[in-house]
Amino acid sequence: MSAVLTIALIALLAGLVLSYAYRLLPAESGSLVEQVNDLLPQTQCAQCGYPGCRPYAAAIVNEDAAINLCPPGGEHTMRELADLLGRETLPLASVAQDTRMVAQIDEDLCIGCMHCRSACPVDAIIGSHQFMHSILEAECTGCELCVAPCPVDCISMRSAA
Repeated sequence: MSAVLTIALIALLAGLVLSYAYRLLPAESGSLVEQVNDLLPQTQCAQCGYPGCRPYAAAIVNEDAAINLCPPGGEHTMRELADLLGRETLPLASVAQDTRMVAQIDEDLCIGCMHCRSACPVDAIIGSHQFMHSILEAECTGCELCVAPCPVDCISMRSAA
């Protein structure tokens, strides 16, 4: 019984010391990578050439990538990144607005399998299981992540214009 009380007392004292130390130490204000990541749209679409927003943010901070590679973020995000990092603004390195691509579902072939909807990082696909799906063109970033998972190849990319 005394062993249990001794261990409990040690754990209590350790908890109190850690709590006191946590209050004394300054809170971490966040790294530059986290600040850049917070500015990115978090679509994880990989249009920048990186598998997600966090790796792209790390590449921006390490100056391995330009700040203008995020089409979903647009010029607004690029300007915020330039302000944060003290860099020069650049033209957005995406396709021109009149050649922007969006997904299109052939509704006659759609079986409602939900694979495309699960793959869409921006929730631009609507529909229910076993029912036809549709694309919300205003939300679609043209990332093409929905094309490969479709088992019946009913998704194609077309110009948004």
